[in-house]
Amino acid sequence: MSSSSRKPLVLGAGVAVAALLLGLASYTATGPEPSTGSAAAAGVSAEPGAGTYPELEKLARREARDPLALGRADAPVVMVEYADFKCGFCGKFARDTEPALVKKYVDEGTLRIEWRNFPIFGKDSEAAARAAWAAGQQGRFWQFHAAAYAEGSKEKGFAKDRLVSLARDAGVKDLDRFGRDLDGEGARQAVKKDQDEAYGLGATSTPSFLVNGRPIAGAQPMETFTEAIEAAKKAAGNGAGSAAGKSAEK
Repeated sequence: MSSSSRKPLVLGAGVAVAALLLGLASYTATGPEPSTGSAAAAGVSAEPGAGTYPELEKLARREARDPLALGRADAPVVMVEYADFKCGFCGKFARDTEPALVKKYVDEGTLRIEWRNFPIFGKDSEAAARAAWAAGQQGRFWQFHAAAYAEGSKEKGFAKDRLVSLARDAGVKDLDRFGRDLDGEGARQAVKKDQDEAYGLGATSTPSFLVNGRPIAGAQPMETFTEAIEAAKKAAGNGAGSAAGKSAEK
């Protein structure tokens, strides 16, 4: 997919550095699983504030009623996730790592996860992204997310009837509305907004993440995310985080 027509975000010099980091590490999203399983292998430091960029931290939306987010809007740490439902490594992260992060950090109020639709694998990816957004309009985004990322799900494709089936499995009650939302302009604009944000950051593969402004590329091991979240939590506690606690203003 060409991104030549995308308008890059103008966020300052930090974005250029982050784009370089994401580009250098992007092979981890589509290549073999990392062999070391360590945070160090992904370039993540335990030092608070290391490798973070204030411009990128501001991309956390912290909208209290965002149906594509999990966790408190004023959580000290926000992980923005750019992903594609046809991406095998995104599915691996969704099944193997994300539930553990939710249990360890989201449930106790430390972490908020904000999803960004970043379809890069063609029409099926675009359709699945719009369907996920449509499910979110009825409060069932994360249930749709789980169904779409279930083992073997992406191999069945994301044709219209399949998306409706996934919505039904996710507990979407009004399937007629789901169909209208899926094909509507609202879904297209929401997906485009997320997609443009990711391209503007220089992201070239999925999954890609920002943890309080710290870029992480690929379905890294649990230890990588733990290290990043703990460092971000410590930095926020020291007053280094610029975004935490601002949700009340929105």
